[in-house]
Amino acid sequence: MKPQSSLLSALLLSLASLPANAHTGIGTVHGLLDGAIHPLIGIDHLLVMLAVGLWAAMRGGKSLWLLPLAFVSAMGVGAGLSMSGITINAAETWVAASVVAAGVLVWRNSNMSSVFAVALVSVFSLAHGYVHALELTDSANALAYSAGFLLTTAALHGLGLAVGVLAAARVRMLGAGLGLICGLVGLGLLAGV
Repeated sequence: MKPQSSLLSALLLSLASLPANAHTGIGTVHGLLDGAIHPLIGIDHLLVMLAVGLWAAMRGGKSLWLLPLAFVSAMGVGAGLSMSGITINAAETWVAASVVAAGVLVWRNSNMSSVFAVALVSVFSLAHGYVHALELTDSANALAYSAGFLLTTAALHGLGLAVGVLAAARVRMLGAGLGLICGLVGLGLLAGV
């Protein structure tokens, strides 16, 4: 088995064994606007989504569309799991870990197969979608709320892509800077700071 496959398997198994945490913070959620704002008010979500776009630009080729599409798709699945009442243990821990991982990915411009890159991005985006959907209340329009956070997520990926493409000569420096910020914020989140 390849080391990448072993790592992915370990990540997936760990996801099922960690304790549950709740994600709260924006109050009553009703619809599209609340969903659109949600990714912008959490530094964890904002950094990861920008980093995925930047990493896609750094990788180039089919990653330009493949990584953002995989993130948004798996995020929708995570939201669906949450709305279905399925529990993802320690989803908040996975979100915090994704900030650190995104930082390492853009800092190192990790060279890995597209399949593994998509799988890694998908595992973390599943947790992001799950915690976004935990904000839903009984009176909320779940479809509109989900559409809102998925659209903002796609826009943030687009912003990361645009920065990476427009600053191609400085993309390594941008990756290192964003990687450092993500790493520090992610470690702070994991430490409960």
